[in-house]
Amino acid sequence: MVQAYNFLASWQLFPEKGTYEYGERPKSGIYKIEAVPDKKELLIYHNWVTLENQAFASSYKINADGDLNDFDNHELADKVQALIPDGITFEIHFYKKGEIALHVVHEIMPNGYLRITQQGTKEDGTAYTNMEMYHKQLSVLPYSASVSGAVIKANEEGIIKHKALTAMEEQTNMQLEQIRKQIELLALQAHEIQKRKELSLMIYGARLSFKPNIGQTYYLYEKQDDSFILSLIAPKEWGKSGPFKRFVAAVQLLADHTWKEL
Repeated sequence: MVQAYNFLASWQLFPEKGTYEYGERPKSGIYKIEAVPDKKELLIYHNWVTLENQAFASSYKINADGDLNDFDNHELADKVQALIPDGITFEIHFYKKGEIALHVVHEIMPNGYLRITQQGTKEDGTAYTNMEMYHKQLSVLPYSASVSGAVIKANEEGIIKHKALTAMEEQTNMQLEQIRKQIELLALQAHEIQKRKELSLMIYGARLSFKPNIGQTYYLYEKQDDSFILSLIAPKEWGKSGPFKRFVAAVQLLADHTWKEL
């Protein structure tokens, strides 16, 4: 069960990243894998909500020992074989009447997402492949997703939970967006303060032959020896060629004794 560690989590569905050849496309959901305490079994939950707001759920236990074991839900399968060959792959084979009815492959992707590929056969005998992509949740939410599963039943409780979940997502997304905008504003303010600090250090290291007044405009020049000087004279007042190597900026002293570039 050590190799199952990477899969033990609650995974939230990316509806837009899935491809479906069979069954309805869900609009939200969770796929949760848990270890059964004191047993070599895994408990798998599927819960999802369709585009028509129908809620579905299923769950089953399996032993990931690689052996062919009996499966409780005979509507889906008679036997099940589950194995975890490595830390990033987890396979389940569902057998019915001696043939594979459904093959489910779980793969941990390099970006940390969980990809679930389901291969089975439709009622008319044609094969299908569904692929779903999930990201790991930091906390367990009440909804899962997958169009395959054991006992699948629509339930009123699921619909109520989905409505509450949708309202929760809208509210938290709105709050997160507000915080994001605040962070961007703070980052911009921090950048402006850093610019004022760097300019102020340059000016306080320059030659000053007078006491600057708050709110008045001054002019920073670089001299021929690469030092700086603060002047009351604007570049245009020097004529075509001033006495300094270059004009740096027009600046103004603020009340907090920092300088800003105009």
